[in-house]
Amino acid sequence: MKDGINMRAKQVIIAALSGLLVLGASGTVNAKSKVKKVDNRTTVANVVFKPTSESDLTNYVYDTVDPTAADYHQYLTPDQFAAKFGQSNSYIDSFKQYLAKYHLQATTFSGNLALKVKGHRVDMNRAFNAKYIKEKGRESRTQYKLPGKLSNQVVAVIGVYAEKPVSKKPTTKKKVAKKAAAKKHVITSAGLPTDVSKPDTTLSDNQFSNKYGAGKFAKQYQLDQLYNQGLTGKGQRIGIVSSGDFKTSDLQKYWQQTGVNSSLSQIHKIYTIDNAKTSMDNMKKALSPYQMEASLDVQSASAVAPNADIDFYIGNSVNDATTSPAATFATFAQAISSNQDQQISTSFSPSVELTSHWNDHSASLKQYNHAFNLLLEQAAAQGITVFRASGDYGPREMAAKRENHPVSTSPYQVIVGGTTLPYQKIIKNKLVTVNKERAWGDTYTASAAEIKQGIFPGSGGGFSALNPTPRYQQGFPGVNTFRAVDSLKYSKGKMVINKQPRVIFGTGNSRNLPDISGNADSQTGYATYFSGDQLSVNAKKKSIVRTPSKIWMVNGGTSYTAPQMAAANAVMNSGRQTRIGFWNPQIYKFAAEPDTPFNVLDDADNNSNLYYTGQPGKLYNQATGLGTINFDKLFNKFNGETGSNR
Repeated sequence: MKDGINMRAKQVIIAALSGLLVLGASGTVNAKSKVKKVDNRTTVANVVFKPTSESDLTNYVYDTVDPTAADYHQYLTPDQFAAKFGQSNSYIDSFKQYLAKYHLQATTFSGNLALKVKGHRVDMNRAFNAKYIKEKGRESRTQYKLPGKLSNQVVAVIGVYAEKPVSKKPTTKKKVAKKAAAKKHVITSAGLPTDVSKPDTTLSDNQFSNKYGAGKFAKQYQLDQLYNQGLTGKGQRIGIVSSGDFKTSDLQKYWQQTGVNSSLSQIHKIYTIDNAKTSMDNMKKALSPYQMEASLDVQSASAVAPNADIDFYIGNSVNDATTSPAATFATFAQAISSNQDQQISTSFSPSVELTSHWNDHSASLKQYNHAFNLLLEQAAAQGITVFRASGDYGPREMAAKRENHPVSTSPYQVIVGGTTLPYQKIIKNKLVTVNKERAWGDTYTASAAEIKQGIFPGSGGGFSALNPTPRYQQGFPGVNTFRAVDSLKYSKGKMVINKQPRVIFGTGNSRNLPDISGNADSQTGYATYFSGDQLSVNAKKKSIVRTPSKIWMVNGGTSYTAPQMAAANAVMNSGRQTRIGFWNPQIYKFAAEPDTPFNVLDDADNNSNLYYTGQPGKLYNQATGLGTINFDKLFNKFNGETGSNR
C-alpha cells in the first residue's frame, strides 16, 4: 500500500533501491532569490455535492445485491444515477458559470455528484474566497466561502490551498534547522535496507508463473478451476487507480517471462492530473516507489485476468501543485463516472486516518471521508466492485500510538488484507517455519537493522476511525470483538518489539477491516519487473550518479493482493451476463452459510497481523477478515443467488 506523502517507506519495494536518494520534485538547490514568489501553478480541486437523498442512495446500493429487492441487479448508468440521485443540471451549470468568471475550467463528473476544477492557484483562491487559517497540530487550514445559493448542496471542497501570507520578519535559524531536519528524515527513510530475493528467470514460463505469478495465486485460491472452464476475463475491463506511471516495455518483459499472452492493445492509460508527457518525462529521471507500485499493480492484474482490458488511471502531480487527496478523488471520480470498468482496484492512499497527518487544506479528513463514501456508493449503484489494499504495517500504517489505516476505510469497497503461505527457510541464520496459511505479521524474520529502524511488515486490519459499522457487519460473529497480542509498542517515533507482550480482549464499534485476505508476505511473494535509473551520490565529487537498472525481484504487500482480487472478479464476471456488483453484503451472507466459500483463519496462536489475532470459533477476525477465498465456490455462490441473471 502506497501513500502519497506520509507513509513509512514501502520497504518491500524500496529495498531494491538501496542507497537511493529521493529528491522532492519541486525542491531547489542553492536558490539565490530571497523573495518568496506567489504560487500560481495550475492545480486541480474537486467540489463534491450532496445526493438528492443520502438514505435513499444507501438503500438503493444495498438493494442492487439483495435478491429479494425489486431493484436487484438494476444497475444504473451515470446518466440514470444523475437523474435519480445527482444534483440538477441547472444547479451545476450555475456553479460552472460562477467558476468561469474566475477563469477556472470546471468539468462535471457523470453522475452529477462532483466537479473537477482546474486553473491557476491565484484564480482558484479568488473564486473560493480562500483564506489561510493557522491551526494547531497541522500545517494550516484553508477556509473558503461560496455564494449562498451555491454552497447549500456542497459536501466538500478538496484541494484549495491558500498559502501563509508573506511575513516581513526574517525566518529564524531555529525554524530553518527544524525544516531541514524534517527533509533529511524523508530522504533517509526512503532507502531503508531489507533483504530482497530475486526470482529464477531460467524457469519455463509456466514454472515461473506457478512459483512467482498468477499460477501461484490461481492454484492457492482455486481460481484455476474457472480457468479450466475457459474463463479468463474476456470482455471485462479492470480499472486501476494509481498515483504513478509504468513502462509498457517493462510490462511486456514481465508477460514474456511469466507466459501471459496479452497485448498492449488491452492496456489503456488515462492521465487525470498531469499529462502523459509530464508523467513520462518524470519517470525518465529516476526509479521511484510510484513507478514500482504502478508496475506491480498492472502486472498483477493482467496476469490473473489475461484476456481483460485494463484502464490505468494515473493521477500524479509531479510538482505537487495538486494535493494528494484532490488528485486521488479526481482520479477515482473519473474511473467511476466513465463506467467502463466492472471492477476497480487501488493500492494508493492519500494519507492515513490521523488528523495530524491529513494533507488537504480545504477539506477536513471527515469531510473527505464523507465525499469518498458518496463516490463509492455511485460505483456500487452502477455495479462496480471496488477493491483496496488494506496496508502493509498491521494496525498502524503510520508508526504512532493510535491505530491508523490508509484513507479510505469506506464500507462500500472490498478491503483486501494479507496472509503468509506455509514455508520453511533459513533467514538471517535462523530457521523459520510457517506450517499453515496465517495472517501476515512478521517480527520473526527481522534483521537487526530492521528492528533498529522499526520496520515490521503485516496486514492492515482493525477498526476504522471514521466509518461506523456497516449493515452487513452488524451482528456478524467476530465483528466488533477482538483478541490481540501487543507484540509491538510505539516508542520515540517508531515501533519496537515488546519484550513482555500481553493478550488483550476487547470490543470495537466501527467498520471492521479487512473484508478478505490473500497471500501478501514477501517471503512467499510474487515477482515484479521494472527498469530505470537508480540514483546515488558520489561524495567526493559531490554529484549524483545515474545507474541504468533492470530489476527482477520477489516481493510482497497487499498492493499485490488487491489487483489480483479485482482480476479474479473480472474472471468471474466474464462468465456472467450481469455484473456481480457490490461484494460486501453478499460475501458476509455467504460466509455464514454451511457451504461457505471462505477459509476462516481463526487461530489464536501464530496468526497475528502484528496485533490482532484470530478469535477461535468466530467467522470474522480483524487480522484476515472473512479469511481466504475459494473462487470456484464463490463463483457458484454468486451464480446461485435467486433471481440471478447470469
